[in-house]
Amino acid sequence: MSMKWTPVLLLIQLMCHFNSGICGKVLVWPTEYSHWINIKTILDELLQRGHEVTVLTSSASILINPNTTSGINFEVYPSSISKQQLERLFLGWIQEWIQLGPKDTFWKFHSVVQKVFRRYSDTIEHFCREVVFNKKVMMKLHESKFDVILADAIGPCGELLAELLKVPFVYTLRFSLGYTYEKYMEKYSGGLLFPPSYVPVIFSELSDQMTFIERVKNMLYMIYFDFWFESFNEKRWNQFYSEILGRPTTLSETMAKADFWLIRTYWDLEFPRPSLPNVDFVGGLHCRPANPLPKEMEDFVQSSGENGVVVFSLGSMVGTLNEERANVIASALAQIPQKVLWRFDGKKPDTLGPNTRLYKWIPQRDLLGHSKTKAFITHGGTNGIYEAIYHGIPMVGIPLFADQYDNISHMKFKGAAIRLDFNTMSSTDLLEALNKVIKDPSYKENAMRLSRIHHDRPVKPLDRAVFWIEFVMRHKGAKHLRIAAHDLSWFQYYSLDVVGFLLACVATVIFIITKCCLFCCQMFAKTGKKKKGE
Repeated sequence: MSMKWTPVLLLIQLMCHFNSGICGKVLVWPTEYSHWINIKTILDELLQRGHEVTVLTSSASILINPNTTSGINFEVYPSSISKQQLERLFLGWIQEWIQLGPKDTFWKFHSVVQKVFRRYSDTIEHFCREVVFNKKVMMKLHESKFDVILADAIGPCGELLAELLKVPFVYTLRFSLGYTYEKYMEKYSGGLLFPPSYVPVIFSELSDQMTFIERVKNMLYMIYFDFWFESFNEKRWNQFYSEILGRPTTLSETMAKADFWLIRTYWDLEFPRPSLPNVDFVGGLHCRPANPLPKEMEDFVQSSGENGVVVFSLGSMVGTLNEERANVIASALAQIPQKVLWRFDGKKPDTLGPNTRLYKWIPQRDLLGHSKTKAFITHGGTNGIYEAIYHGIPMVGIPLFADQYDNISHMKFKGAAIRLDFNTMSSTDLLEALNKVIKDPSYKENAMRLSRIHHDRPVKPLDRAVFWIEFVMRHKGAKHLRIAAHDLSWFQYYSLDVVGFLLACVATVIFIITKCCLFCCQMFAKTGKKKKGE
């Protein structure tokens, strides 16, 4: 930690102890890219409230910088994987997914997705082993006596650390069914309900208003994810956790002990569905009002006049494109009257127009909040989607991987976006989509409607997230909010034992009545024969 932060943090902690709040010690098990951006927002707020925050990260971390001058303590454990190797792994997985494209056959698409996340699973397990088998690090964590663990559920291990350190833990995650191993997190470990009659399954790209055929499709997707899709090697994780804890257990069972689940979406993006007492929706917690742009960028934006600007970014993990796709996109952008700010780190496209400027980085939140921004071309990452919702900007969505397909589909069904296919779209397709979302007032109106919904909450999402983390610290957990379903086996949960017992009772009664009837009939027959004989 930077020395200049020491007196500031001491002052904050003293103030915290004099107030009604309780300052605690938070251990964080983070993941990379946009997930880190989300969790970092929460950590900054926890620091401002006087809590001590320690981030457990590997020496191979891509975005997490232990040398940053913030109030966060970084506990860095050595890794046999280098930062460059990890970055190549991530980018390789993403490129493999992007090149596949959703137009491929169902089985081919999902088999590739499954293989991608299997390799991701192996990497996360590697990091987890490096932590729990590092006696020096584990001893230090034990001695620190943390009050709560905050873990991003996309990367297992946080729940294992919580079990080893005997500390309550809180999950932060993106809400989705069947995505990676989250079918276990939300449906089985979390206990959330997903009625397939109106809750669309991940990758189905359906809404909650389904026709009969769409409900059939949704049911088939649910069956596929429940019984065939296995992106994480569950058996391997179960063996690993059992080995470390010294008793038979499973990944799902360990995850089910989470005290609270902070879901990074809200009903402006999601369709309504059942929830639970230990689940809260904090979508858009990283959003904030726009700050002024750098002068050079502001001058370019102002030069657009009444036509305004279009903001274009495919996220932090996709900075470049192949030459053919880049030229297709640049050709379309050159034909619109708006100025374009494009986050792009590749070779300058030959078809790039004078109205388009390329940037290796753009202040996306500030640009989306600018009064001259007319549309947002996005890959559909949850962070970008929420920044657009926050500022009421209509979108052209070009999903590339993971939950982006469904994010864009949800925005499309809500009337705030048009969806295009990255691998098959032409310059004409992109041009027409841009003109439509800019010129058709319904897209802006729907985007503003979602923005009003997003802002119309009694408590801001970041405050809600921090409240529940502090709640878990104050009460040493939140087991009283967990439903009893976590303590039931699957046949008890579905009351199959009760149904079996009742059926057995009915069968017994029917059997007894039948026997009595047969006995009576036999006795009646015997009595009749005796009377005839007499």
